[in-house]
Amino acid sequence: MKRILSICFGVAATLTYCRPSVASQLVDPVADTISKKGVTLILVQQDEGFSKDVLGRLQETFFEVYPKLTRDFNKQAVKEVTITVDTAYDGVAYAHNGRVTIAQSWLEKNPGDVDVVTHEVMHLVQAYPPRSGPGWLVEGIADYVRYKYGVDNPGANWTLPELKPEHHYTSSYRITARFLDWVEHTHKKGIVKRLDKALRTSTYSDDMWKRETGATLDELWIAYTKGNA
Repeated sequence: MKRILSICFGVAATLTYCRPSVASQLVDPVADTISKKGVTLILVQQDEGFSKDVLGRLQETFFEVYPKLTRDFNKQAVKEVTITVDTAYDGVAYAHNGRVTIAQSWLEKNPGDVDVVTHEVMHLVQAYPPRSGPGWLVEGIADYVRYKYGVDNPGANWTLPELKPEHHYTSSYRITARFLDWVEHTHKKGIVKRLDKALRTSTYSDDMWKRETGATLDELWIAYTKGNA
């Protein structure tokens, strides 16, 4: 059994990538390759004793959501994705360069959290260049997509949180996702797709909020907090 540590580095204080320093896999991992709906999944199982039911649901979730995300957000997204259930990684999950890594320990504690796949594969669809925009927005869009496209968020007890005084649009993840959903419904339908495209083409700026909605980002947040107080 060969295991190593991971090297992690942060972007914009909210977005973290982890890269194995040598190889965080067992000597003989089990890999299944499945192709359908125009995409290919390589599902790598490092522990042969890990739940076949959870693995099956991860596979089902991928094929349910990934073709939709590529259709709706980025038709040029990678068509082959590797998902590894990692026995050594001690975080939750990360995605980079056509690969998703999910901690086996996380799935053992949270077997219903199959929509971790939905969030992570959205990062592959995003495919944003370096320094294309703020990390809070990157993660907020990914959680917004999980909220809209997830196959079983209730099974993971995963919801968008109620607004609290300490929240801010820069809080990232579910907090930002809830704000984005509000902007979609109250000011500009389709703004999340426009933001996503702007980030991918390195054309995003904070001025975009004013152009799209008629209000600045801070003005939108103030209206959001007043409307949800």
